[in-house]
Amino acid sequence: MWAQLLEEAPRFFGPWNLLFLGTALMHTLLLSYLGALGGFAIGFVLAVARHRRLLGILPLRILAVGYVEIFRRIPFLVKLMCVFFAFQLSGAQSAMFTIALVTVVLSASAFAAEIVRAGLESVPAQQWDAAEAMNFSRTRTLFAVVLPQSWPVILPPSFGYIVGFMKSTSIASQIGVLELTYAAKVLNTRGFSALLCFGTCLVLYFAICWPSKLAGEALERRLATRRRLAPTPQLELAVR
Repeated sequence: MWAQLLEEAPRFFGPWNLLFLGTALMHTLLLSYLGALGGFAIGFVLAVARHRRLLGILPLRILAVGYVEIFRRIPFLVKLMCVFFAFQLSGAQSAMFTIALVTVVLSASAFAAEIVRAGLESVPAQQWDAAEAMNFSRTRTLFAVVLPQSWPVILPPSFGYIVGFMKSTSIASQIGVLELTYAAKVLNTRGFSALLCFGTCLVLYFAICWPSKLAGEALERRLATRRRLAPTPQLELAVR
């Protein structure tokens, strides 16, 4: 087996295959980061919409809760197929990458909404009450009082959720999106060893996931240290 791998390796890591793998890696990173950023933006709006003290519109809260609960509980592959057939039924001519990106955004937004909601609810009720007593608008309360205190709760798990979606992008290979798993399948059908193809895929996934995990852990330690050593009365800063 090892002799076969050594024999195949020079051809496998030839310039054209490396370019093919590089393109797949770029698509995986774009799906992960664009999907996560778009999902976080929508998730932030959903978290605000479902919070009683920020928006307080019951129909919007019900819609936001329903969206989050539904999309968090549907498997990624099912969501991918639903979006795929929805695009087909609408007659829209879209690339498979676009379909996969939309699916990632829809899925990521539901998970991000829960992360942001947890951060908002971590702020003590006294801070909200004090902001209302000082006649702060809801927007000022959110951005000047609540968010500065909730970021330490929101940011660290956000890196974990990005790593999760890096791995979930492998399912996009089911509809023919050129990402790492799909590239490994294609190279395997060209006669290269499955161990070599998917082993390389494994190493590349690890190479892009591990730094994100380390960044999240480093940020969590930094935020924890900052809160422990320099607790700041956020409401007083907002007034100033």
